[in-house]
Amino acid sequence: MLHDLATRGLDTADAVDVLDDAVTERRWWIGEWPDGASYVAGQVAQDVQDRLLDGGVARWPRCTACDETDLHELRIEPELGPDPRWLCEKSGIVVAPLGDL
Repeated sequence: MLHDLATRGLDTADAVDVLDDAVTERRWWIGEWPDGASYVAGQVAQDVQDRLLDGGVARWPRCTACDETDLHELRIEPELGPDPRWLCEKSGIVVAPLGDL
C-alpha cells in the first residue's frame, strides 16, 4: 500500500497516518477471524480509499489506464478475497496487483 501511495504522489504524512490507522484496525479483525488474513490487504486498500475521499484528501488512486475523460479512481478487485488487484471499473482493465502500481 505504501508503495502504491508513493507511486501516485500521495505518500504524505496524512495519507500514511490513514494507512497506519487502517492497518491497526484490521489487525483486530484478523484476531477475530484468522482464516480471513488473506483478505486483509484488499480491505486495507478499500479502507484507505474511503478515508482519503471522505477526508477530502483525494480520490485515489486515479485511473490513468483508460481513455475515459471523466476523473475516476481504480477499485480493488475482488472486493473481498485473496490476491487483490487494481481495476478500472469503467474499462475493465486490470492495472496492477495491489502494492505494484
